[in-house]
Amino acid sequence: MSISLLLEMAVSGNPDRTALVVDDTTVTYQQFADRVAAAGSVIQSADVDTVVYFGGSGLDLPTLVFASAHAGVPFAPVNYRLSPEQLEQLIGRLSRPLVVVEQRYLDAVSSAAGQIVTVEDFRARIETVAVTEPAVVDPEDTAIVLFTSGTTSAPKGVVLRHSHLLSYVMGTVEYASAEETDGALVSVPPYHIAGMGTILTNIYAGRRIVYLPHFDAQRWLDVARDTAVTSAMVVPTMLDMIVDTLDGAEADVPTLKSLSYGGARMPLPTLEAALRAFPGVGFVNAYGLTETSSTIALLGPDDHRDALSSSDPNVRARLGSIGRPVPGIEIVIRDAEDNPVGIGEQGELWVRGPQVSGEYMGSGSSLDDEGWFPTRDLAYQDADGFLFVVGRNDDTIIRGGENIAPAEIEDVLIRHPKVRSVAVVGIPDDRWGQAIAATVVPEPGDQPDPEELRQYVRAHLRGSRTPDLIVFRSELPSTATGKILRRNIVADILADSATVVSV
Repeated sequence: MSISLLLEMAVSGNPDRTALVVDDTTVTYQQFADRVAAAGSVIQSADVDTVVYFGGSGLDLPTLVFASAHAGVPFAPVNYRLSPEQLEQLIGRLSRPLVVVEQRYLDAVSSAAGQIVTVEDFRARIETVAVTEPAVVDPEDTAIVLFTSGTTSAPKGVVLRHSHLLSYVMGTVEYASAEETDGALVSVPPYHIAGMGTILTNIYAGRRIVYLPHFDAQRWLDVARDTAVTSAMVVPTMLDMIVDTLDGAEADVPTLKSLSYGGARMPLPTLEAALRAFPGVGFVNAYGLTETSSTIALLGPDDHRDALSSSDPNVRARLGSIGRPVPGIEIVIRDAEDNPVGIGEQGELWVRGPQVSGEYMGSGSSLDDEGWFPTRDLAYQDADGFLFVVGRNDDTIIRGGENIAPAEIEDVLIRHPKVRSVAVVGIPDDRWGQAIAATVVPEPGDQPDPEELRQYVRAHLRGSRTPDLIVFRSELPSTATGKILRRNIVADILADSATVVSV
């Protein structure tokens, strides 16, 4: 049994329903299944061990996901933003790859290992191939390999087996639950776990998937309205751009019922503005990791609205929560000695369940003897079971022996009216071990005084949380999903001390 089952079930239930919309192209479920079978046959004839995709979102992406399963080989979408050297290294780690690449990126992979074919040539082969029977696939075979973003270390290849992905989809989505009028607008990167999850879950639900290959906030609003989508998935940077474009006005997307977000921490001012801009829309915070086959915890629509309208600070704080675990997922929060912590106490979040992989190419499983996976996220749980992630273990600043979560300081600074975005990191310091450095992107036209920002933090947090250094930049280095590249920030500060404002 493989992820091909999800498409087979969708086709058997609604063969003539629209499956995919990309610009002016519309494909039904039966047409999509036929295309997948042909593409899978092309892959089989190529006699390869892996299919690598190097391009944007659109019809080719979901086709190759299911075509790889048809051929019985893993699918590995890679980040088109990487340098040729990085791409050559990543692709070189994959066995006998067939690299399917958009023409505009061909030069970037010209030195990569394996067979290289352009998307255009691959499409042409689909039209002429003799369709062959699908391969026999074991549920424990590898379905997808995704490379982590490498925000704190070199990218790792996460192994997701068919059993993991089927457990995730069937445990969180009701089969054929979508109405014929339902549509999902997808604009997340193809090489991210959310890009894979939206394909599998929406296909299983029988929902129409509308792709926006290249994100633009105004275009997103126009497509959402013109195609009458009922749901959408965005990353925080996208939602921030949408809110900026609306500039205080309400969004005119009357069909939109659900808007989910994830991939990185969501700044609370952005979320609050979005809730006001989409007053009739149910917001969902979907927290997950590549290693967990996507979502493991959800903060639902009622939780968002209740928190936004509440005068109780404990309830209001839930806007920053990741919610509660999804069915089939167990969680525990452990201290440095691996002991479970109490309510409200911080520790590392560990998760367990049939959708959890925790396996990396070349290094095997990172699960403990009881099947628990260490997320490396620092978290705590309130008395009502809501989970709060306060940062990564790797991000923790140890200043004078005290552990400090950057998110604690960032959540204060982002509220300052002159601060557009901010990232806090630790840098080496002879006296304290580490000093607190805040890289601030000011609001357009503003240049806040460093001491003003220091006093602002001091007024909201105890003195040990006050930044020792403040650096002003025009933007923060980040991934396409909005994850801050903290190691780049540290390197920038250490390499360019002339731009550091010492306070």
